[in-house]
Amino acid sequence: MTWLFFRTAAACALFALAGTVGAQTVEVKDPWARATAPGQKAGGVFMQLKSPGGAALVAAESPAANIVEIHEMAMEGNVMRMRAIPKLDLPAGQTVALKPGGYHVMLIDLKAPLKKGDMVPVKLKVQGKDGKAADIEVKAEVRDMGAGGAMKH
Repeated sequence: MTWLFFRTAAACALFALAGTVGAQTVEVKDPWARATAPGQKAGGVFMQLKSPGGAALVAAESPAANIVEIHEMAMEGNVMRMRAIPKLDLPAGQTVALKPGGYHVMLIDLKAPLKKGDMVPVKLKVQGKDGKAADIEVKAEVRDMGAGGAMKH
């Protein structure tokens, strides 16, 4: 009986973190944010995204910050650079990791510090190949400041 409860709960949690784009579903796994220090005005949100039919992450928003952008970190010569990107492609059937040092959702001008144990609501806007857009509501758990390795802003 216990296994049935956990299996049902897991299925409900996955459904709650999925958005429909056309006939396709974008799955969101393990959304989290890193805790911030008092006075720190920016933070990152990380997760894994998967679209069976292909889609793109085109925008994000959160009541936790005044500005929310999709960012990438990439080496340019010998320098690691971070910049906003207009969209993040989600190739069909592939998991795209949003992680420290790579793609991430950037929270800019935080309204309050992100504290370990808090949940940060984030709305992701995804667009299918058919051009139809859908919103996915995500709650990212705030983890320790050192979670996920180094990420310099």
